[in-house]
Amino acid sequence: MKLFYQAANLFFFIFHSMLIIFNLFAWIWRKTRLINLIVIFLTLSSWFILGIWYGYGYCPFTDWHWQVREKLGYVDHPPSYTAFLVREITGWEPPDELINRLTLGLLLAALLASIIFNGRDLLQKMKQKRF
Repeated sequence: MKLFYQAANLFFFIFHSMLIIFNLFAWIWRKTRLINLIVIFLTLSSWFILGIWYGYGYCPFTDWHWQVREKLGYVDHPPSYTAFLVREITGWEPPDELINRLTLGLLLAALLASIIFNGRDLLQKMKQKRF
């Protein structure tokens, strides 16, 4: 069973990290823009709608990953997955408030970029249909 939890731990580490990268940068490529916008809205919905019941910034992937890590004996989880990544990758443990503000700020910047570029793509598509 330990092998299963080790594999799940690795899966969540890779999946969640890739999801964060996708949220922040997938607006750059036309083919991924719409799904990027949807995934950002789902992320924000988790943080703020599920967050009503589970706490601001709630993410089910983080919750599941922490459950897996607890089965492996890890109990020193920071309050956010972003803080976990910073600690695991760099060894640095910045203040939680800094991590929270940077995380929200970067996601809102990605949301704005995604809205702008998806809007531009939609306008271009509408112009092409008229002519």
